Amino acid sequence: MPSRSAIVLVALTVLSGCVGMRPGFETPTVTVKSVRALPSQGALPDFEIVLHVLNPNNESLKLSGVSYTVSLAGHDVVKGVGNDLPVVEGYGEADLTLTASANLFAGIGLLRDMMSNASNTIDYEFEAKLDPGPLSPSIRVKDAGEISLAPAAAN
Repeated sequence: MPSRSAIVLVALTVLSGCVGMRPGFETPTVTVKSVRALPSQGALPDFEIVLHVLNPNNESLKLSGVSYTVSLAGHDVVKGVGNDLPVVEGYGEADLTLTASANLFAGIGLLRDMMSNASNTIDYEFEAKLDPGPLSPSIRVKDAGEISLAPAAAN
């Protein structure tokens, strides 16, 4: 016969697994709304990055933190985190304004690659991990594409 503590341990394990399950939960959409350079004390500028979050669920999304990476041509040029975040109401949207620093060595590698490979486009990748707190699993989002470096055609 199993001991009482073993039964309690199994029950807690099952319950903790159920806490993260949210039937019908849809992953929020996160996009980069804007990026701008900020004055900096160092050699590299800091950046203000505004992320736009769409919550397609009926319950509010209370985020305790976010971490993200912006990569260009495979180089992680900007990484950042934030923890002073607004609540995204159910079926609502909100902007998250974050400050990030550029990675000097990744920037040098990117410039070296761009000089050796003449191309009119550059691949980008954006990854973010949104943390809704200790009782829910992290929400991971990823976006990738191509940015044109060619000048816009005049009309």
